[in-house]
Amino acid sequence: MTRIVIIGGGPGGYEAALVGAQLGAEVTVVDSDGLGGASVLTDCVPSKTLIATAEVMTTFDSSYEELGIIVADDTPHVEQAARVVGVDLGKVNRRVKRLALAQSHDITASVTRAGARVLRGRGRLEGQQDADGSRTVVVTYGDGNEERLTADAVLIATGGHPREIPDALPDGERILNWTQVYDLDELPEELIVVGSGVTGAEFAGAYQALGSRVTLVSSRDRVLPGEDPDAAAVLEDVFRRRGMNVMARSRAESAKRVGDRVEVTLSDGRVISGTHCLMAVGAIPNTAGMGLEESGVRLKDSGHILTDRVSRTSAPGVYAAGDVTGVFALASVAAMQGRIAMYHFLGDAVTPLNLKTVSANVFTDPEIATVGYSQSDVDSGKIEARVVKLPLLRNPRAKMQGIRDGFVKIFCRPGTGIVVGGCVVSPHASELIHPISIAVDNNLTVEQIANAFTVYPSLSGSIAEVARQLHTRKTSAEA
Repeated sequence: MTRIVIIGGGPGGYEAALVGAQLGAEVTVVDSDGLGGASVLTDCVPSKTLIATAEVMTTFDSSYEELGIIVADDTPHVEQAARVVGVDLGKVNRRVKRLALAQSHDITASVTRAGARVLRGRGRLEGQQDADGSRTVVVTYGDGNEERLTADAVLIATGGHPREIPDALPDGERILNWTQVYDLDELPEELIVVGSGVTGAEFAGAYQALGSRVTLVSSRDRVLPGEDPDAAAVLEDVFRRRGMNVMARSRAESAKRVGDRVEVTLSDGRVISGTHCLMAVGAIPNTAGMGLEESGVRLKDSGHILTDRVSRTSAPGVYAAGDVTGVFALASVAAMQGRIAMYHFLGDAVTPLNLKTVSANVFTDPEIATVGYSQSDVDSGKIEARVVKLPLLRNPRAKMQGIRDGFVKIFCRPGTGIVVGGCVVSPHASELIHPISIAVDNNLTVEQIANAFTVYPSLSGSIAEVARQLHTRKTSAEA
């Protein structure tokens, strides 16, 4: 029986374990924190659970008056500007942790039920490939004991951890990284979020919705510099309109506690103060101390593992998946990389990873979902495409629900009309992007999307309308 050892139990690891066991291999998963990894225990599942509460708060705050909802409230008249709905952050965070642990336990049950063995410890490679082509993995348990495993193939799926600024080290109380926010019992009164990437933007929006006064410190010209510029502009406008202090082109140099407050010093000498500070300045791959380079595994300058499109590393018999590869920090991509690795090594049919079919979502309010080629790809000349953007303000269902912000944008090839990308900015954009993802993955045309029925009224109707406009423009141009 083929022996496979997987180091790391995140999406890349546990999905690979399920596939490997299904294909008849003897699979061992080595994990130190619990299956599901950071995605389930400290990152994706917890943050989106927190955001689910924030989403309800935002929807209520922004729409209840327009929709005619009356809230009975005993607040004295002089304080009527105060919110009529509040949040118990301690209760929210207890729910977050409970759901994360439950999901981890469910994953462990699925993996063991499939026939894989799970070991609670830390794994590392030992030396080069043996004469028979096998590899040795050393497992170190919590009590210090070690066990050596022989593997025909090894998958590294150890993920990453929050990057830290030397002069702004988290203390878990006032200066926090994104794994520590779930220990808070009370809502931060004034929260400074350092970093305007996906993590920073999501937490900034969530805590603002929950009731914190938020300052978002961005070293770039705009929020979400890696996303569609039109989408980022919408989100930044929403943030500012809801009262967030967005500080662009402002780089944080340090953060320190001063009593019960935190002072953040910027590179230009300015100092901003708040009750709490969340550092969201990126992640570092968990590759140190694993014997990777000694075993022939090449690393990038960033510390990420270099892989090809079927998850192979430079070392024979060693694969890698997930955030540790630096390919695309998404749970869905990690899972696909893990599956591909197993399919490839065990001789099953395999389709190499194609990042241009990956759909991604930023869980802000509104959400930002993307797939395929982007606006920057079109603007830079990387691909020639026609673009139509339709504001949601024109959508009847959006009007009924009080949705004012957002749009649907689709990119298609001139001549053929084949859909090559899209961007949706809307509540639940993560759901609305799916038909565009199907179109990109299957080389569908705007005509095919335009001819498919949509429910009336529905937000998805805007997707069909954009496709119709692209098809009409194509027909007119050719005529």
